[in-house]
Amino acid sequence: MNKGIFITLEGIEGVGKTTHARFAADLLEQQGRKIILTREPGGTVAGEAIRKILLHSQRHDLSAEAELLLMFAARAQHLQEVILPALAEGNIVICDRFTDASFAYQGGGRGIVFEQIRILEQWVQNDLRPDVTLLLDVDVKTGLDRAGTRSEADRFESETLHFFERARTTYLARAEAEPLRICVIDASGTVEEVQRQISRVLQEKGLC
Repeated sequence: MNKGIFITLEGIEGVGKTTHARFAADLLEQQGRKIILTREPGGTVAGEAIRKILLHSQRHDLSAEAELLLMFAARAQHLQEVILPALAEGNIVICDRFTDASFAYQGGGRGIVFEQIRILEQWVQNDLRPDVTLLLDVDVKTGLDRAGTRSEADRFESETLHFFERARTTYLARAEAEPLRICVIDASGTVEEVQRQISRVLQEKGLC
């Protein structure tokens, strides 16, 4: 049986994670592998219910700590119900956001100490980490301008420019610290240009 492979896509708002996750799934499916395409927060009935709480544009009463714990509650269910079983069966799991987002948004953005996030990461995930992370990177103003054309802003999209600058800085710092896992993709160009970069990375990783 082929080894299960865990791929995540990360980045601030407006980088096109959902579009490019679907592209990666279609590309890898052509290699004859079963693909599980999922997202965080969400991916399960419980996770989607938590997602509604976290993204609701009027929920300004959540503390940073409550937000982080809700993220990991959804993640714990997601792992047990979807991700771990799929990997055990030798499938490729492609997830739109994972724990790098917690470090970027709740750590960098909200200011929660990274060590507290690491404790939750180890508790909930044990030693599981993504095999490959595609970090779609674009300057904050461009990303927010793109996100603003989609629909009414959710609770995160309503955050300040400085919040997203801190989140982006955290993402890039993590990529610098883990270059073998986190591959930075320039998401400022056209969809086709971005997808050519994704194809190249997946080829370099021996996945297609």
